[in-house]
Amino acid sequence: MQPREVCLLIGRDGKVLWSDASDSPVALPDSRARWEAIWRLRDELEEIAHSHPVGPLAFSAEDETTMGALTLALGRPVRFSVVAPNGMVVREHGEERLVTEEPHWTGRLRAESRMQLRQDNVHV
Repeated sequence: MQPREVCLLIGRDGKVLWSDASDSPVALPDSRARWEAIWRLRDELEEIAHSHPVGPLAFSAEDETTMGALTLALGRPVRFSVVAPNGMVVREHGEERLVTEEPHWTGRLRAESRMQLRQDNVHV
């Protein structure tokens, strides 16, 4: 089965509140259901995570515009993250960093993304 991008909405204590997936390994098109879930769960929402199952370990230009729109719509910052085969990167309070200790839900995100871990999977 082909890898696909997956989005998880994460609440307090790392609880997965909602998820959806695309059919593509390189795109997660906007979805009305996702926007409605974000709005409905806005008081509990702490993090919006998505996968890049074939890389890169970075936020894309499309991710940047989406993060800006979400922050504006919610009226407050949330943590954003990308999980790739070789690690995880987060953006929080305008700062971007690589994650050394991944949250428990990254295993689920990688599995739902049908992600193949790279042999050089090193966390910085």
